[in-house]
Parts: sequence; C-alpha cells; structure tokens
Amino acid sequence: MTTFDKREEAFEKKFALDEEQKFKAIARRNKLVGLWAAEKLGLAGEQASDYARSVVASEFDGTGDASVLRKVLADLSAKGIAVSEDELAARMNELMAQAVAQVKAGK
Repeated sequence: MTTFDKREEAFEKKFALDEEQKFKAIARRNKLVGLWAAEKLGLAGEQASDYARSVVASEFDGTGDASVLRKVLADLSAKGIAVSEDELAARMNELMAQAVAQVKAGK
C-alpha cells in the first residue's frame, strides 16, 4: 500500500466518523427538542421519553429538520401552546450545539 493509499484510507475513515457523529448529534438534538417540547406539553417520565422518541423518528420521513419543526409546532399548537417557528428553530440551534458537545464527549 502506497503512502497515497494510506492517506486516502485515513481520509475516508475520518469522513465516515464525521458523518456518524453528525448523525448522532442530530438524533441527540431531536431527542432534546422532544424532551423540551414534552415539558411544555406537561408530559413527564415515560410519556416524555416516548414523545421524544416520536420526535426523533419524525426526522426520518425524508424532510429532516423541517419534519421535526412541523411535528413539534403542530403538537404544541394542538395543546394551545404558542411557540413561533422562529423560536423553535432558535431552540433547535441551541440544542444542536449542546448535542454536538455531548456526542464529542461520548455521552
């Protein structure tokens, strides 16, 4: 194996690791968003955990962040809880920073 091949393999491994961490951070962020929304909805314990899992699952309908945003806004609105799209998007950004830190720390 040449030096070039070794470098290429190292870059591929780093890319795969970065993508895995990105995926984990997004899933963690969505869980944190779900727990935040669950608190606003008055859910606790297992109900809050179940709701957070449903928020994480909503990411996989093909539209990513937009589906998470829509689900949480719809759920909050259905309970008469006023949260703007901008407020939720800002909260998601804050929680993404927290999620990235948690994933990097191995939590």
